[in-house]
Amino acid sequence: MKVKYIILCAVVLGLVVGCKNDDSPTPDKTNNSLPDWYYAGGKLGTTTLATSNAFEQPTASVEAGFYESFKRGEALFEKQFMSNPKGTRGGLGPVYVRSSCIHCHPGYGHGKRIEAGTYNSTEIGNGTLLVIYNPTTEAYCTWVAGMPQLHAVAPFKAPIDESQIIIKWNTYTVGVFGNAFPDGEKFELVYPTVEMPTSAIYGYDKLAELGNDMDYAVKLENTIGIFGTGLTDAIPDDSITAQWAKEEEAFNKGYLKHWRKDWFEGGTWKTYYTNSRQGDGTQYVRRYTYAMSRGPILDAAGANAIWNIPNVTRSDRRYHYLDLKGTNYATVASKDAEVQAAFPDYIKQYANATDNPEFFTENVEQNIYNYLTSTNLPVEMTDEEYTDVMVWHRGLAVPAVRNINDSAVWKGKELFTKIGCAQCHRPSWTTGPDNLQDPNKFFKSEKDMPHYAYQKIWPYSDFVQHKLCMVEDIRTGWCRTTPLWGRGLHQKCTGDETAARLHDTRARNVIEAIMWHAVSEESDAYESVKQFYKLSKTERDAIVAFVDAI
Repeated sequence: MKVKYIILCAVVLGLVVGCKNDDSPTPDKTNNSLPDWYYAGGKLGTTTLATSNAFEQPTASVEAGFYESFKRGEALFEKQFMSNPKGTRGGLGPVYVRSSCIHCHPGYGHGKRIEAGTYNSTEIGNGTLLVIYNPTTEAYCTWVAGMPQLHAVAPFKAPIDESQIIIKWNTYTVGVFGNAFPDGEKFELVYPTVEMPTSAIYGYDKLAELGNDMDYAVKLENTIGIFGTGLTDAIPDDSITAQWAKEEEAFNKGYLKHWRKDWFEGGTWKTYYTNSRQGDGTQYVRRYTYAMSRGPILDAAGANAIWNIPNVTRSDRRYHYLDLKGTNYATVASKDAEVQAAFPDYIKQYANATDNPEFFTENVEQNIYNYLTSTNLPVEMTDEEYTDVMVWHRGLAVPAVRNINDSAVWKGKELFTKIGCAQCHRPSWTTGPDNLQDPNKFFKSEKDMPHYAYQKIWPYSDFVQHKLCMVEDIRTGWCRTTPLWGRGLHQKCTGDETAARLHDTRARNVIEAIMWHAVSEESDAYESVKQFYKLSKTERDAIVAFVDAI
């Protein structure tokens, strides 16, 4: 077996459910025992591997009864989907973002940094997605999908022609500090800009005729690492709520410069994640994606992506992901003469006149529109396959902390807390009973998934949104604190030449990532980075060593 597991050799006592800060003294490393923060994913969710496949390992809970399902889900993640509607991984298209999950998550981590030039999504490892939005309202453009499709199965045509998209990297000087530390060590900051002409938009003129607001701009947003997500899903909702309440109090006292009053005020949530289409509209605390647009993992980014990235239907989603309005692409494609000419042969592969007579009338234009807007499409991914994917997703372990005996790592841990980084990158959480939560109402039994009850885990995130006020910042400026665990293995696991940190991979190493937190005095992290800036090189290097180790 390729995994070396941490053996549970003692019963863990005294774990407490709820929101508990990591304020305890640094453990004594002079004895032979390992400190608790070594076990990043807790005793049930940590793997000791630090090799190139460190992010791919199953947890002990998976090994206890889900291993075969985990491996089947792993194959669905790694291998490409096919346009053939029959068989495993069939049903790609009619338009799609990528043909496999691993395209965007090389080595199961976040995507590689992309270089300047023509955007190329066919390259394995390019997890940088396009964000097409209205620059005035900062809302997604409704004439395209939130994750725009760049590919199509003939006779359909891609909504966006990526060959016309140009990425540029621009240098930036930190006005407050300059791009050098007081001791003379220099650093460089760069950020991306995107050029996408109107000719790259399929049916641009027709979309405008349909009454769409065609004012747009484009930004980049990279995928996040998926390992350990099942562990963070086990954090109780009330613990996350308590953390938001604690930080709201910090904002009220002036320690934070920005706060989402539209989301959370007076210690109470004003907005939740709900699913009324497949579920019953039950409210759940937000916790996933940069935008915190998702709730529990069983209806979060991964559950969504296995459907909308390859556009493969399943029993709970018998429709295609095309555009945010829902009818724009269907209207444009249905009026395309080339699509009309080939559609009758295409549809015979995907449906039959008995089950879907609305696709086989004498009006081809209407047939195309009916097919693209249908909510009754044939099922392409079986329930068993979807279950396997989610077992795999919830079953990925977290690498243990590396270089645990390095004194620089311990010094960096101390400084990380001292200068205030741990205020947003909260070190540890304690999971709760980990009862099943699925807003989609697909999974109903606790036995369907691996669980992680009462584990102390170390993701280094507060699961709160903050503003860093960077140039060409993330859409809306609000971004959830990204967990830091395992990130030091990014290059080894993905083959990336850089550390590729922050939402659009603008930071090529830890120093750049830190300094991007303070390019504006309005940043929530400005005061912490100001202290980092004043540290000696030895102290700065210690923090880098710690961040790379965790």
